Amino acid sequence: MTGKPSNRWRDNGPPPEAAAALYDGAVMHQRMKPREHRFSYSVFTTLLDLDRLHEAGKLSRLFSINRFNLLSFHEKDHGPRDGTCLRSHVERLLRDKQIDRPHRILLLAYPRLLGYGFNPLSVYYAYDRQDQLTALVYEVRNTFGGLHTYVAPVRDGQISDAGIRQEQRKEFYVSPFISMDQNYHFRMLPPGETVRVRILETDAEGPLLSATFSGALKPFRTSTLVKACLRVPFLTLKVMSAIHWEAFKIWRKRVPFHRRPDRDVPDGGPVRHVQETALASKQ
Repeated sequence: MTGKPSNRWRDNGPPPEAAAALYDGAVMHQRMKPREHRFSYSVFTTLLDLDRLHEAGKLSRLFSINRFNLLSFHEKDHGPRDGTCLRSHVERLLRDKQIDRPHRILLLAYPRLLGYGFNPLSVYYAYDRQDQLTALVYEVRNTFGGLHTYVAPVRDGQISDAGIRQEQRKEFYVSPFISMDQNYHFRMLPPGETVRVRILETDAEGPLLSATFSGALKPFRTSTLVKACLRVPFLTLKVMSAIHWEAFKIWRKRVPFHRRPDRDVPDGGPVRHVQETALASKQ
């Protein structure tokens, strides 16, 4: 399969049938206020079937599951971050929201590159037996070890040919340059020939930040992985470096600094303190 641009769900096709898929594309951030700031960069990401991770690890000699390779996926990077089954973790999250057990769960996330990985945002897509999307789980990380999940069932009123529109009150401190008094507006085109993720962050006065990822489907094989790594060398180091560099430029523009709240609510657990940082991530 080869990726082709599509802005409409009906033209985008079903989710990939393979145990793993590659999406080659770009990330863009646009800050609207109090100072304008925009950047974009090329990236690639993986889409993994959580029931078929063992199979995914056999698709290329350059990719492994839970062990070192040029590219790899480690379950302990996500969810509880203790290496336990991610399928069971997502099922528990959905059950807590009275969402039926999904037939299939796909995870969109950056792989590790030479053992190093960082995912500002990972997205789980939960499907029923008819390949109908029933829920999305947004897993947000910051650069100082915090992780939080937002569980969003797919409602009839959220679906259009443009994709899925969902909203969520911000609950987790991520960027020192954005206050906690924000709302997220998710605009999602689920994985098919393309995948699109758009997050518009707003405050009481309107839009503040837009962050997008758009990628085209590529076959998950050694030659494609090599091309992706040559096009975007040092992928995950590039992501982390871009976060630091763009944060520095925002600081230079004298954008107001927002200290962390005294307490943050981490994913699925009791209230705990989150270490303050001056680094921005996906915000």
